[in-house]
Amino acid sequence: MPHPEKTGQPGGGFGGGPGSGGWFARVAAQSASAGGGDDVAAGPVALQAKILTVSDGVAAGEREDRSGTALAAVLKSNGFDVVEMTVVADGIVSVAGALARMSSGFAGLIVTTGGTGFAPRDQTPEGTREVIDREAPGLAEAMRLVNPLGRLSRAIAGIRGQAIIINTPGSPKGAAQCLGAIIDVLGHALELLGDKPTMHM
Repeated sequence: MPHPEKTGQPGGGFGGGPGSGGWFARVAAQSASAGGGDDVAAGPVALQAKILTVSDGVAAGEREDRSGTALAAVLKSNGFDVVEMTVVADGIVSVAGALARMSSGFAGLIVTTGGTGFAPRDQTPEGTREVIDREAPGLAEAMRLVNPLGRLSRAIAGIRGQAIIINTPGSPKGAAQCLGAIIDVLGHALELLGDKPTMHM
């Protein structure tokens, strides 16, 4: 039987603000160098992120969610505020249902971990395709390049509404590496998705 979602809303432990560094620090520095004054905003608002762990073992309480924790650390260190961490069992229906709920009315980043390989229960890409409006192949391609085993990844990335959804592997190291490969462009991508004025690098 499928396991229900296990959802958490981490507090300060996973939070991150504009001052955390990464993309936010660069944007703040560029804003300050632009001349200051009343026309310059106080600074970028922290972007929000959600994490979906896809794992039969974690959903059943048999394994610790180490990959979700690793992703949260990468997001925090790059200025994202992690507002939700959810666990579901493997499967197209469970993944699609969780992503549809998590992305509804949400403007931000959703990162999945697990279910991107060749095993019969690895169906996260299929579940993701059920809900996205458009694919973002450049993000998935960049993630595959960080490790030779990336050639075995079926992970995808895409857009639903104003949310960007990306798949990462189920291993803590692999998930963190893949997210780290694209984290520097995600803030800009979310600004473009929200049709907000952006600073061109």
